[in-house]
Amino acid sequence: MGKLDGRAAIVTGAGMGVGRGIAGALAREGADVLVAEIDERAGADTARWLRETWGVRARFVHTDVTRQSQVEAMVDTAVAEYGRLDILVNNAWRGQGYARLEKTSPENMSAGFDMAVLAAFWAMQRAYPALVAHGTGRVVNLASLNGVNAHMYSVAYNAAKEALRALTRTAAREWASKQVCCNVICPGAQSAAYQRVVEANPQMAATMAAANPMGRIGDPLEDIGPAVAFLAGDDARYVTGNTLFVDGGAHINGVQWAPEVD
Repeated sequence: MGKLDGRAAIVTGAGMGVGRGIAGALAREGADVLVAEIDERAGADTARWLRETWGVRARFVHTDVTRQSQVEAMVDTAVAEYGRLDILVNNAWRGQGYARLEKTSPENMSAGFDMAVLAAFWAMQRAYPALVAHGTGRVVNLASLNGVNAHMYSVAYNAAKEALRALTRTAAREWASKQVCCNVICPGAQSAAYQRVVEANPQMAATMAAANPMGRIGDPLEDIGPAVAFLAGDDARYVTGNTLFVDGGAHINGVQWAPEVD
């Protein structure tokens, strides 16, 4: 018996990295999971992994979260497939590389806000009726220490993720009377994006890992996913509007983030 038995979840960007780890942790606790992913191969593989490993109902739905119609269809599909929707995890992000602020294009800024803020906004609006239906509604949005600490060369990412935190806190305040809890996770994890940074900046990555109080970067399934599963369940029914740093303590003294750019 898992703590999320009988509940249904959507995880965007669940095909790899942090999203896949979160989907796995939710399934391990018994939740049925809709895998919303733009990469068809990765999305289908994650859904198959969830079914075969934990025996839950898992379905992949091709979703470009920058398109409102696809986000709304994602939510509608989950409700139709599972008969309910209790958990919404907005995680999807598509990296755009690094650039100094003065060299960042308006198009990149807009793309960042489409990906992180509008995508979550559309999903939360569409999911609201289902989230309030059973008194078990949970929204977990993925932000970043990059935004909190204003890391260099990622202004679109930083600004969008901080706006996402504001969106989440607003929803937490407005939806609290409906018993819908909305929280933010700032993870420090071995995601696909992190691996690309490691490859391009090996010395910086080594410094970051060494400076982490726990001496390592988190595993998506074993370190990040369980924190989301906690927020998604009844043990966190009185927790809302919070930002939880799941990063081995890296946020305490900051992170040495200075990737090489032109």
